[in-house]
Amino acid sequence: MRMRRKRNLEKRIEAVKDFLIPTSDEKLSVPELIWLTHPCKSESEFSDKSTFGKEPEKHLIDTDALFGNSRPLRLEIGCGKGQFAAEIAKRNPNVNFIAVEVNQSVIVQACEKAKREGLKNLKFLLLGAEMLPIYIKQNSIEHIYLNFSTPFPKPRHEKHRLTHENYLNVYRHILVSGGKITQKTDNMHFFEFSICSLSSNDFSIDTVSLDLHESGIKDNIETEYEKKFSSAGLPIYMLEATVR
Repeated sequence: MRMRRKRNLEKRIEAVKDFLIPTSDEKLSVPELIWLTHPCKSESEFSDKSTFGKEPEKHLIDTDALFGNSRPLRLEIGCGKGQFAAEIAKRNPNVNFIAVEVNQSVIVQACEKAKREGLKNLKFLLLGAEMLPIYIKQNSIEHIYLNFSTPFPKPRHEKHRLTHENYLNVYRHILVSGGKITQKTDNMHFFEFSICSLSSNDFSIDTVSLDLHESGIKDNIETEYEKKFSSAGLPIYMLEATVR
């Protein structure tokens, strides 16, 4: 179901502009995006030779200037209304967080929450995960959180899953050496797909829980969806993986 556009959206976005990182309407070409996430590919594989080996840098975010410090940087992809992002930012004041969301009407609510709570170490990006290399510097993120991403259950849609190989190449590009991915989902088949995809794409699986809330794992931060699924008696699946 399509979400209804929020009333006075432009005014609300203007009111939280200090929390929303500006993005450009300019799109990278397919060869440029391939080069960013597949630097090992040879020049012969590119149809546009002029882009080979040239990383587009004009839109990369200067996170030191953005946050006013050089603290470690973490990323949540698909932040929704910002409950997880706001709570983890509060618990970790010495870490900077960027939360990504593709829906404008949703991200404005996340920004408003961060503004109400005065979270200086949390900013937001309105874009799809495939565009992250345009804005996030290579080897700059220490931890990525994937909380209750859309599972896209039909096999023909698996390339849209946020743990598909195409997205893992993006994450590998922006993660530091030894960087981590934490995923939570209520969908068993998506979880199984994620384990297989991560394992076959140079990530090691460090932690797996088939019922997070009964596992004894501490310091879990519940999301809006997580509370809904858990209260319905559904198990929450969780994994943590490290880029090799």
